[in-house]
Amino acid sequence: MLQLNSQEIQEILPQRYPFLMLDRVIEIEPGKRVVAIKNVTHNENFFRGHFPGQPIMPGVLIIEAMAQAGIVLFHYSKNIDPKKKMTYYLGAVKARFLNPVTPGDQLVITVEPMKVIAQVAIVKAGVKVQDKEVASAEITLVAKA
Repeated sequence: MLQLNSQEIQEILPQRYPFLMLDRVIEIEPGKRVVAIKNVTHNENFFRGHFPGQPIMPGVLIIEAMAQAGIVLFHYSKNIDPKKKMTYYLGAVKARFLNPVTPGDQLVITVEPMKVIAQVAIVKAGVKVQDKEVASAEITLVAKA
């Protein structure tokens, strides 16, 4: 089974700290699914203001994590050369948030394709913490060389 460490993820994704939201990809089935991990620590910058005394990971960053896992899925589904630097645009997002994400949580992000054509992917994503669903989304990604 194909997996990616942090360095290999950075060869695919254009995002860097502090917006690189994937720590590891633990499963890749090209064209079928990607499972990725985001470890949420007390050291995350966004916790200082969201919310003092009751830290909660912002939903937009959970969406970003799902989108980045979607980019990995697109990359392997289209067999893109890692040396070819791609730019990805986030299109439409339909998201639901079911439970808060707090320091110490480990996000398990699963992304499956709904439709992948030329330079567009529509993916279905889900996020769990300890087998409890915390968020889900349908995300449209557009790739440009």
